[in-house]
Amino acid sequence: MKKKSSVEIKNRRASFDYEFLETFQAGIVLTGTEIKSIREGKASLVDTFCYFVNSELYVKNMHIAEYWWGSWGKHDPRRDRKLLLQRKELNKLQRAVKEKGLTIIAVKLYIADNGYAKLLIALAKGKKEFDKRASIKEKDLKREMERF
Repeated sequence: MKKKSSVEIKNRRASFDYEFLETFQAGIVLTGTEIKSIREGKASLVDTFCYFVNSELYVKNMHIAEYWWGSWGKHDPRRDRKLLLQRKELNKLQRAVKEKGLTIIAVKLYIADNGYAKLLIALAKGKKEFDKRASIKEKDLKREMERF
């Protein structure tokens, strides 16, 4: 029996800047010591987004710190990493990005039950300034209601 992994790295800014339309769970192609750094929680999703190259999806600006104990197998912390999705999902995302001008952002990085690193990505639409003010007001009201 495997123990439940506690690694869960979130992109907190994403929900403030974007309205999520649909989410997908994607695998990540990692090299060398990257998975060890992720298991230690040494990763960041700040300013992370996804883009297409020849109908393959890549994640850009995801920072995975170098593994301290690694020797010859060190990796570039900010390299672009390929994401693994089913062809049907890739086609759907590619159409949405081309036609509607939406963007794909990374929401959460975690270790799945089977031990693989997974990235939760979202098809998102950017919020306008007044939308951001409305979401701040909603959070404040929700906090007030919970207080009483």
